Amino acid sequence: MLRNVALMALLGLASTPLFAAECSVDVESTDQMTYNTQVISISKSCKTFTVNLKHTGSLPKTAMGHNLVLSKTADMPGIATDGIGAGPDAAYVKAGDERVIAHTGLIGGGESTSVTFDVSKLAAGEDYSFFCSFPGHYALMKGSVKLVD
Repeated sequence: MLRNVALMALLGLASTPLFAAECSVDVESTDQMTYNTQVISISKSCKTFTVNLKHTGSLPKTAMGHNLVLSKTADMPGIATDGIGAGPDAAYVKAGDERVIAHTGLIGGGESTSVTFDVSKLAAGEDYSFFCSFPGHYALMKGSVKLVD
């Protein structure tokens, strides 16, 4: 009997992918200008990747709005600076900015948003970051994006 149970358990495992890539991540932002993570790891096996952003605070987006922008780390300051002129209706991201790999909309307390992008836009060995482009936030609200096996 025990042998049959063990055999059935092994057969069940064989039909389940043991190393399935997680092709999405949940990130929370707060009224204290923080994200709940400092690193987003993206598997090279993912065709697309989704970032789900939730604002766990209570302040409105006009006072403490957050988004999540993905770019090469070297491009982050320029994107943030150029985004100020784009304004809140554009989520503080300049229209057509080719340095931006992906970005969410701007959200306030209690709101959520997401963005899905093509992982092929990321190159192995490149240094990528995510950050909030709301004016003044990117100095504190940032982290690294790693492309992993």
